[in-house]
Order: sequence, then C-alpha cells, then structure tokens
Amino acid sequence: MSYERRLARASELVREAGTLALASFRNASLVVETKGVQDYVTAVDRAVEALLVDRLHADFPDDAFLGEEGGRRTGRAGSDALWVIDPIDGTTNYAHGLPLWCISVALVYAGEIAFGLIFNPVSDEFYCAVRGQGASCNGQPIRVSSVRSPESARIGMGFSYRCPPALHVRDIGRLLEAHCEYARLGSAALGLAFVADGRFDGYWEPHVNSWDVLAGICLVREAGGWVSDFLADDGLFGGNAILVCTPALQSFLQDQLTTLDGTA
Repeated sequence: MSYERRLARASELVREAGTLALASFRNASLVVETKGVQDYVTAVDRAVEALLVDRLHADFPDDAFLGEEGGRRTGRAGSDALWVIDPIDGTTNYAHGLPLWCISVALVYAGEIAFGLIFNPVSDEFYCAVRGQGASCNGQPIRVSSVRSPESARIGMGFSYRCPPALHVRDIGRLLEAHCEYARLGSAALGLAFVADGRFDGYWEPHVNSWDVLAGICLVREAGGWVSDFLADDGLFGGNAILVCTPALQSFLQDQLTTLDGTA
C-alpha cells in the first residue's frame, strides 16, 4: 500500500490543527474539565480531534479511527488502515500556558505503524517518520544520540496514576544512583520525539495509551533507536509500558527500570 496521499493530507491537516490549537493557547478563559486524577480535557482538544477525524474520514471513508477524546470509530469491514490521534498531548501543560504540548497522529496499517507525525506549534517543530524511510524534523534528517554511558545520559520519564507512585519514585532513585539524569515533560509524544532527535537519550513510562506514543515510536525507530514491543498483547487499545532509547543504553535501562510487565 502507498501511504503518500494519506501522509500528505495528514501533514496538511496536522499543521491546520496546530494553528487552531495555538490560537487558544494561553487563553485565560479556557475552560478545563477533569476526566480523572490529574487528567484534563479542553474544548480545544475536542475541536482539534474533530477537525482531524472529520477531514480524514471525508477523504478516506474506509479507514478506522482511534482518538483520545472520541474513542474508536470502525471503518469498512476488511480495511487495514487505522488512524491513531492525540489532538493535544500535554493538555495539562497546554492549560497552564506551558509550551510543552503537541499534536500526534499515526497511521497503523495491517498491525504495523506506517507513519507518524508530531507537531509542536509553539516551537514550530514538525516531526515526520515513515516506516523504512527515516525520520525528520522540519524536513531535516534526525538521529538518536550517540551517548553510551548512563553518566552522560538524560532520560525522559512519564507518570500515570494508573501505576503505583512508589514505582516511579524507585525508578528515579535508581537512575540517580547510577548518575543518570532524568526529566519529566508531561508529554509522552514530545518525550519520544526528543529521543528521536537526540535531545533525550531515552524515554520510559510504565503505562501509556497508544495515541500518546505510536507516532513517536515510528520516529525513534526510523531515527535508529531501540523500542520496546508496545503493541504486544492489547497495547493498541489497552495501552502498555513504553521504553525507547539509544541502542547503547538498552541493557542499562532494562536492568534499572521497572520491568515492562509493571513489576519491580
């Protein structure tokens, strides 16, 4: 299957959605709703997802959709194309006026991630990766870092209240004991993008949803990084752990962090 038409249309719409989201960024009157513990949504999240899903569905009516806000929409029986969309990854940052948020769109075809797009409208950084064709930011090729030592590494970390806080604290402690730095951005998609372009040397989160990471997984793979098997079991619809890193740090991070089944 050729993805060129879908990739071109999605790239255009992601930029348009970014303009829409940016127009309301730092809006003091923005209404923020709570979906769960430290889990927020705004009208902008819903508007961005509606823009992307409605326009893509109009152009590709057989395709299925999975969105953070709108849930799952089935496509034509037998269709292998599934769009996975996070309209604003980092909604808490967005609602607080912090510039660490993005739009994330991935196309899954026949169970494989065909391409991924991540766009941060604030920094105007547009990431794109196509399976087997490499990764780029604003049209320039990107690669994971060449860092080999934990003492020179910085690992992005995510946290969810679906997992015990003690595990997160333990993981941070183990990294610091090894003189390995960490950072928490509040956006898994940006965390993976920063691994792909070498700003981070790895990213870890013990449970995250597919719309947060599928585009980033494609980016990291195509930028030469190592990626855990996020789609194992019911990762696509139920979420999973995610670990990505420069290949030289794989063994260290697997040894130090909570195992990928969530146990200590």
